[in-house]
Amino acid sequence: MEWSSRRSIFRMNGDKFRKFVKAPPRNYSMIVMFTALQPQRQCSVCRQANEEYQILANSWRYSSAFCNKLFFGMVDYDEGTDVFQQLNMNSAPTFMHFPSKGRPKRADTFDLQRIGFAAEQLAKWIADRTDVHIRVFRPPNYSGTIALALLVSLVGGLLYLRRNNLEFIYNKTGWAMVSLCIVFAMTSGQMWNHIRGPPYAHKNPHNGQVSYIHGSSQAQFVAESHIILVLNAAITMGMVLLNEAATSKGDVGKRRIICLVGLGLVVFFFSFLLSIFRSKYHGYPYSDLDFE
Repeated sequence: MEWSSRRSIFRMNGDKFRKFVKAPPRNYSMIVMFTALQPQRQCSVCRQANEEYQILANSWRYSSAFCNKLFFGMVDYDEGTDVFQQLNMNSAPTFMHFPSKGRPKRADTFDLQRIGFAAEQLAKWIADRTDVHIRVFRPPNYSGTIALALLVSLVGGLLYLRRNNLEFIYNKTGWAMVSLCIVFAMTSGQMWNHIRGPPYAHKNPHNGQVSYIHGSSQAQFVAESHIILVLNAAITMGMVLLNEAATSKGDVGKRRIICLVGLGLVVFFFSFLLSIFRSKYHGYPYSDLDFE
């Protein structure tokens, strides 16, 4: 079969998977995405990963370096349940490399939870496993440029309307709020998300259980960073209230209420934050032996 004349990604059921991937001999390697794209599976991560996989496969199929040494395939859970059972696979999406010779090794399974599923990360992993280097070509995306233009227009319009009264520019509280938003975004892992491209959450296609907190200290979900951002903001609000209660000169009863509310925010949300830290760093709290 001349696969070079076909599409970028070959959808396979159980029979096609055993014929074109498992059955020897083969003179080509296969990258296979195991996924669950049917609407009833409600796997949003699968759809996001599929978009990146399509970009990667198209970059390879229509590049000048394309050859018959590497092909991309896909097995959907509802079209190849027997394949999932054969491989003892209980989560999706999963990316695997099937070499032309020999059986797949541990490194032939892409570490999606730690690295994310961005097309560039997949291309780097493929280069390590096959020595085939794929230059990723993404379709033009002008959303960032449009958003920047709208922001500049909004700020410019606001300054024009307030051109006779620009005292708000020197408002310390306003600049403090902007600074806090930036700090919350950076400390919650938003930059890591932008670089790694992790999934928003993880849903097990078999039991439907959704995980919003990654179990490893080496990775995180996008939802996890949002949770951390809210927790940090709540703790900061508690500290602000405690400072207000200590420095203000108002009614003693009111100050006492503010102090209790602030203390409650700090204790509750910091305990929540600490429980997340403990679930990701299984050796916490550390003992003296951990540092030897």
